Amino acid sequence: MNLSQPIKIGLLFSTIGKTAPLESSQLRGALQAIDEINRNGGIGGQELVPIRYEPESDSHLFRTLAERLFSEDDVNVIFGGYTSTSRKAMLPVVEKRNRLLFYPQQYEGFEFSEHIIYGGAAPNQNGIQLAEFLTSQFGARIYMVGSRYVYPYECNRNMQELILQDPGGAILGEKYLDLNSTYEDFEHVVSDIKKKQPDFVFSTVIGETVPHFYKAYARAGLIPEKMPIGSLNTSETEIAMMGAEFGRGHFTSAPYFQSVDTPENHAALRDFKKSYGDSIAADMNWEAAYYQVHLYARAMGIAGSDEFNRIIPELRGLEYAAPQGRIQIDPVNQHTSLNPRIGRANGQGEFEILRESRRMVCPDPYMATQAVGDWVTKLTATER
Repeated sequence: MNLSQPIKIGLLFSTIGKTAPLESSQLRGALQAIDEINRNGGIGGQELVPIRYEPESDSHLFRTLAERLFSEDDVNVIFGGYTSTSRKAMLPVVEKRNRLLFYPQQYEGFEFSEHIIYGGAAPNQNGIQLAEFLTSQFGARIYMVGSRYVYPYECNRNMQELILQDPGGAILGEKYLDLNSTYEDFEHVVSDIKKKQPDFVFSTVIGETVPHFYKAYARAGLIPEKMPIGSLNTSETEIAMMGAEFGRGHFTSAPYFQSVDTPENHAALRDFKKSYGDSIAADMNWEAAYYQVHLYARAMGIAGSDEFNRIIPELRGLEYAAPQGRIQIDPVNQHTSLNPRIGRANGQGEFEILRESRRMVCPDPYMATQAVGDWVTKLTATER
């Protein structure tokens, strides 16, 4: 790369389609980080310039546009993808071209490519924590509801293995719905949940259908104080989509919530609010894209190039003070050491953090060790 020229990176985040609200949040995080880097002199004095195309929440377009970014725009690095389907669509392209993909999204695990930096939570950084928390507070008889694609299937398989380790563990139901399912489709599922009365519901429903589920749940008279929904992906963005009254009292396990109390988060949110005001919330999707761009910039500054063979050694083991706390790219599996938390949605559309890890939890994408997190206890008498 000629450093006398601006440094181009590819952005593939959808603002159209079923996952557009979440990918738009990722896009905001990436663009905010790019702006911060450029305001501070760029990388080695060179401006960071995003080349962005619209993948429309379509895995085939993700693949086609990744190829275009590499072959026509001559970028070496892409940031993008929300669903596992989109990641898997881009994977053979980045491997064939010997380029790099930053994937800023928690996912189901059980994958490794040296051409991907995995930025979101691995299963041992959110699923184990959610299972431990909810079974200890409500019981281990659960009902699982997910969207019909790879991420929910695999997350539910992980959750089933964890739940059945409990002597009282049982799976009372397992339902999958299309990403274009209607509110009425969810009413049928909620009717079955009401009949079977699990201790809690594990949701891997994603995208625009998340509000359907939570609204149908509340309107059926099911209340979180007795039978909550626990999720790995329901964030402040989905809560805003459904309305705070429908999310209130339900739980999410994630490394980041907008309410995280760190100096880095307060500083990043100040910039965020300057651009978007108070009408749009930051969430785990925004944060992961934000810190992945900063990690890239730091490694690029050290390597002097973002060509794959030059930058990848500098990325492995790299640390950064992210809004959630200190994080690190694992030098072996290229997933990220993160800071797991349990949050409960409140009436203002944010999450009250009930538990958080004492230190970074190393990623274990293959669930080789299934140990619960090392928690700082923030439980109170009003937890349930």
